[in-house]
Amino acid sequence: MTLPQMRESEKTFLTPGDVADVLETDPNTIRAQAQDDPSKLGFPVIVLCSRVKIPRLPFLKFIGELFPEGA
Repeated sequence: MTLPQMRESEKTFLTPGDVADVLETDPNTIRAQAQDDPSKLGFPVIVLCSRVKIPRLPFLKFIGELFPEGA
């Protein structure tokens, strides 16, 4: 998922697959870190057994894209 798609999305939660390209990493790396120590990710996550959900708006705020300059 691209940053413009994330900003325009109405989804409440993103998946590790959605954010992996933006973070330039593998989705499984995000999943593993969320399971091991989610505080090191820098953005909130919800871990439900093996599933990881990422609240969209806090993630966009974390990467500085919630209110980009000029918007």
